[in-house]
Amino acid sequence: MISRTKKSLSDFFPLIRHLSCRLTPILLKTFFTPNQITLLSLLCGLLCAGCFSFGVHNLEVIGAFFLVISYTLDNCDGEVARIKNMSSEFGAKFDDMADWIVDASFFIALGYGVSQANEQIFWLWLGIIAALGAFIDYIVDLHYYAKNKEKIDVITREEQAVQFKQPHNTLDWLIYIFHKLSRADFCFIVLILAVFNITYLLLPIAAIGAQIYWVTDLFERARGYHT
Repeated sequence: MISRTKKSLSDFFPLIRHLSCRLTPILLKTFFTPNQITLLSLLCGLLCAGCFSFGVHNLEVIGAFFLVISYTLDNCDGEVARIKNMSSEFGAKFDDMADWIVDASFFIALGYGVSQANEQIFWLWLGIIAALGAFIDYIVDLHYYAKNKEKIDVITREEQAVQFKQPHNTLDWLIYIFHKLSRADFCFIVLILAVFNITYLLLPIAAIGAQIYWVTDLFERARGYHT
């Protein structure tokens, strides 16, 4: 019974793939290359950050939708690259850099917007700390791929998630769920909190969680669930 539940959870997560698998066939019929899709994802992420920087509820909801679009496109670029056989080392590095920029800009913008609305600067510092955690994770990734360059094909994070192992024990599942919710499906958490105008709750959680994320990334077992 437990194994069936775990298998179904594995098939269900990440949620964002349920959107990307529907958008990818449409993108395949267009002239967009994987790198251009990555660029679109980055632009949507920056638009999201711009919306959150004002600290206005309606704009935050709009920004959250931009973030969902950004995350969806971030999955689509890898799917299009695989199908069109257009994977490249530049594309993989560009994809990782875009992910970092989107994450870091979001937290800084959220912190700035909340600090402006409440006139309390510590919210901005929480956003900066969260963004710093995202930056450290990016550096950890660069070091990992440089160290294991000969063992790793030129693939994106999305391709790794497809190829690598499934969770087997309790610790595996804790790491798996943490990584999915804090990265691949993070946009849905933002959207829900934005609708209820409580996105500020993310700042103290992210300031700590971002550090936990890059620390778990140091362990090989977490690599199998990287998204």
